[in-house]
Amino acid sequence: MSGIRLVGARAIVRPAGREDGDELVLRGGVIAAAAQGDERVLDVSGCVVTAGLVNAHHHLLQTAFRTLPGTRSVPMAQWLPTMAAAYTRAGVDAELAGVAASAGLAEALLSGVTTVADHQLTWPRGDGVDIARAVAAASTQLGARLVFVRGTARDDPQDAAASADAIARALVPHGGVSADGMLQVAVGPAGVHSDAPETFALLAEVAARRGLRRRTQSNEQVDVVVAQEKYGCRPLDLLEEWGWLAPDVTLAHLCELVPGEIERIARAGVTATHAPGCDVPMGWGVAPVAELLEGGVAVGLGTSGGGSNDAGHLLADARLAMQVSGLRGPALAARTVLGMATEGSAVGLGRPELGTLAVGAAADVCVWDVSGVADAGVADPVAGLLWAAPGRRPRHVFVGGRAVVVGGRLVAADEHDLADGLRALLAARGV
Repeated sequence: MSGIRLVGARAIVRPAGREDGDELVLRGGVIAAAAQGDERVLDVSGCVVTAGLVNAHHHLLQTAFRTLPGTRSVPMAQWLPTMAAAYTRAGVDAELAGVAASAGLAEALLSGVTTVADHQLTWPRGDGVDIARAVAAASTQLGARLVFVRGTARDDPQDAAASADAIARALVPHGGVSADGMLQVAVGPAGVHSDAPETFALLAEVAARRGLRRRTQSNEQVDVVVAQEKYGCRPLDLLEEWGWLAPDVTLAHLCELVPGEIERIARAGVTATHAPGCDVPMGWGVAPVAELLEGGVAVGLGTSGGGSNDAGHLLADARLAMQVSGLRGPALAARTVLGMATEGSAVGLGRPELGTLAVGAAADVCVWDVSGVADAGVADPVAGLLWAAPGRRPRHVFVGGRAVVVGGRLVAADEHDLADGLRALLAARGV
């Protein structure tokens, strides 16, 4: 392959805040230092070029369960059984997981997300390898990068660990990430409110043996309440006791933190994921992101799932993160939040080659058209990516240097066919 040379960009968002130059070269699946003269030229005049966005916390299965009656503006104690009843009616299996993932991953690519961390929490009987393979097949078909997180939510600890081990062997047998970097496996209990110490211990053993990252959810309201009622302490106390405050761990949400806990997280080398599109509508509050960043904690951005957010548009959630940030400290700047949605998320996945346009990084690239009326009058086109046009689509998206979205349309599938397929499957199952 001769590579691709993007020319004429209005701005290219490079590492360390640089936005210089109007050309970017993709060659051999990575960002090249310079053109060699034989590249295919792509005119991106009137566009801002960024690294592909990295959604650090999603639940792709919930793409099939959006705006369900009884799941909006209700306590978590009501939300959980309502969602569980919907899963039971639909019958969670590999077919449903694959079709829902196809729709969710298509939505991701069409909103500039090139990597999705899918925290799968709902499991029927069996080792779950068929479900993991179905989700991985959806990502392969569409050309998205996938981090498949074998989660648990009150699963039997031994079964969960055996499943995680089987999934890792099936998907990434030679380490936590596939050789081409397109597929990664991690482990992730739902949280101390849901899973027992044995679950955390056994999944940590699998992670250590297989070279997997660890992820969990912490310090939402329900997490804090259950930890206090059941164990008489704070969630972070339990996570530390159970060996889950460590550099290979990422904590999602972190809405309710008390003095000293940010320093504790930073000292342990733990990374964080902010998910305002879930936390705000669920009534959990707003994480103190500015304080986390100031304290030295790497913070990524995630949408969480359709059951709480209803959308997988990470850039829209970045906009929300800016809008609500002033409620919990200094307001966040657009470039800071864009950095969370790219490099910050990649750090939490242990993937420094993602989320950046540095030379040698993976050629995951988004081209955003800022020439239309939605961006008219915008003085700063990079800040305008977040502030203006909250539902914007990228013009082009590349993953590993391969075009997966061209002219705002998927290359490998028709989005309407994917949507119709999910609707038909749900209708056939009486959902």
